Amino acid sequence: MENDLEKLKYPTGRFVAARQYNPDTLASWIGGIRSAPLLFDYCIENLDEAQLNTPYRPGGWNVAQVVHHVADSHMNAYIRLKLALTEDTPTITPYDENAWAEMADVQLVPLNVSVTLLHALHRRWTTLLEHLKEEGWTRTYYHPESKEYMPVWQMTNQYSWHGAHHAEQIISLRKRMGW
Repeated sequence: MENDLEKLKYPTGRFVAARQYNPDTLASWIGGIRSAPLLFDYCIENLDEAQLNTPYRPGGWNVAQVVHHVADSHMNAYIRLKLALTEDTPTITPYDENAWAEMADVQLVPLNVSVTLLHALHRRWTTLLEHLKEEGWTRTYYHPESKEYMPVWQMTNQYSWHGAHHAEQIISLRKRMGW
């Protein structure tokens, strides 16, 4: 049962961070960030209200919460990136993603608003990454919860995975439910 729950929670597997900076992998990671909004267009297409309110796993968020979470998370990531590029090792502010998933904007705002937000945000994000100078990739921010310094290249790796990870949660649910 535990293994089944793990597979539902992480259908693409848990995130495995690249061990070191490699400029050859940047285009792939940027491509993952660029394509995430299109993945969400695809994975929520033609879902009705009941389907959008279905949890992707037992005890997990519903489909709408997952999509709104990605918008929230990626907005935070984009701001963290800009802070890392404009300040000397800023300390970022963590947030309680579960509390955010229960707020009124997640409960009441139509899902297409967050998907549209993802399209706009990812356009700006990928433009910024594509025009980053070499020294920008090694700039960092400090995450007080994990007590780690996160370089820009590593956050790009992580968020490339993050969008695909959550889209696959929804795609896997659709397959299981025959939607």
